[in-house]
Amino acid sequence: MTGGFGWLDTVVLVGYFLGITAFGLWMARRTRTSDGFFRGERKLSWWIMVGQAFGTGTHAEMPVAQAGATFQYGFAAIWYQWKNMLITPFYWFIAPWYRRSERTTVGEIVEDRYGRKLGMFYSVFAILFFVFSQGAMLQGAAKIISVASGDLISSNMVVVGMTVAFLTYSFFGGLIASAYTDFVQSFLIIVLSLLLLPAGLSAVGGFHGMRQVLTPDFFNLYSKVSGLDAFTISMLAVNGIVGITAQPHMISMCATGSTERAGRVGQTYGSIVKRLCTIAWALVGLIVAALLIQRGATIPDPEHAFGYACRELLLPGLTGLMVAAVLAANMSTCSNFMVNTGALFTQNFYRKYLNPDAADARLLFMGRLSGFVLTLLGVIFALTIKNVLHAFLFTETIAAFMGIMIFGGILWKRANRYGALVSVCVSFGLYYGLNYHWTGKWMLVYSWQPAPFGAAMLAGFVCLLVVSLLTKEEEPQRIAAFFDNMQRLSDHGTPKPLAKEHGQDLIFVDLPGWFTRERWQGFGKRYREDWAGFLFAWLVVGCTVALAWGIMQLGK
Repeated sequence: MTGGFGWLDTVVLVGYFLGITAFGLWMARRTRTSDGFFRGERKLSWWIMVGQAFGTGTHAEMPVAQAGATFQYGFAAIWYQWKNMLITPFYWFIAPWYRRSERTTVGEIVEDRYGRKLGMFYSVFAILFFVFSQGAMLQGAAKIISVASGDLISSNMVVVGMTVAFLTYSFFGGLIASAYTDFVQSFLIIVLSLLLLPAGLSAVGGFHGMRQVLTPDFFNLYSKVSGLDAFTISMLAVNGIVGITAQPHMISMCATGSTERAGRVGQTYGSIVKRLCTIAWALVGLIVAALLIQRGATIPDPEHAFGYACRELLLPGLTGLMVAAVLAANMSTCSNFMVNTGALFTQNFYRKYLNPDAADARLLFMGRLSGFVLTLLGVIFALTIKNVLHAFLFTETIAAFMGIMIFGGILWKRANRYGALVSVCVSFGLYYGLNYHWTGKWMLVYSWQPAPFGAAMLAGFVCLLVVSLLTKEEEPQRIAAFFDNMQRLSDHGTPKPLAKEHGQDLIFVDLPGWFTRERWQGFGKRYREDWAGFLFAWLVVGCTVALAWGIMQLGK
């Protein structure tokens, strides 16, 4: 049964590289304009949007970390990956923000809301976010594959191979090639999630066999042994809902569909597919825990559980398929990030400061070139990374605090640039100050704890409120134009109709407006798309949780 990495695995892996690159180049023929490169001309179907959101949001380290946590703590550790489960229905609310902005990058949205200087501040953050994230993901996948192949493939070889492949089709095809290859690669990620289960369950004697050697608490859906109490889960939810609004690839995730609903469906249900795959990753951890007890064996690190399962359970050829699936999980994300990096540089720096009168062909060239060069910086970063987890936590922490000004700026018209800047600086400074006070050490990334995070977020939102009230308002005409866009449909050309006339007004825009009578008039009809989609998403979330609970009842 033990596989290793043989010639058949090599054939599968090389075939994957060649196949996905050829498919991406074939799709690239459709890219003719800068808008096509950056936004796919906003014509992507809902099913492509689902695949794009799922592929971009799933990274190679996720199944490894989840399997390791479940191996150590039991199935309840699934909440490490399900931390955003409780906020997934809210994606239905926020997805239209990005399409209605009529912008190409989140940096432009920040500029529209707060002015040019804060737009520049955000854009610098966004480019660094992409560079660091790409580097961390490349090296994360490289380490997994190096171990799975028995060190026959070096991690640096994997980094270079992945980069050549996704850069080739992304350089020419932009978001169109990225989105369609994401859709194809999403199926490989699902294969990654399911491939180990049949052989694993057979090896341990099914759920009945696992229950004979593992303690009952290993099969609980929720347990304090996982370290995730209600307060921690709630703080992770706040982290998720605020932080995701500031992640710079949200334009491509939510605003590139053929309709607003396509963006809503893509972001919401692409995330749901990921939550379903997490169930399989958690089961791998249970299988390895039982298998090691049955064999009287051990592993040096819980996070080796996923690699151990690959080595012990996969037949020749399937190891190569597993490696290809790991590559797919990262290449789909890096491809999307490369396109967004090019869009940020071109739209927020080149077009604004270097060549305001640039023709579309020039913008297309700069988008390709800047995305290529900045991605190479990510590769250089990848080759220097020693701790992948720390690199990811660093970018996620920044995104959460940066999200205060974006999330708060849409929920409250009165928020201004002074409050936004102070809120980000104070929340970031307090978070690190509290961690230093408790640990006595200055570190780039601390072990995430809910208390300092919650205190920092609360302080940030209080600063946004107080400083905005005490300082000069933003220009009324610009703010009126910004929120007028949020109240109009982006699917019907110009002039854009009021969304409330089509049942698509947005609940999550200018929340203080709920204290006026006008916002309550015709609630059911006016917000039909929002509340109906939100409730249905909660139903799907409930069914997903029920499915996980039902699986844990097997073998009793």
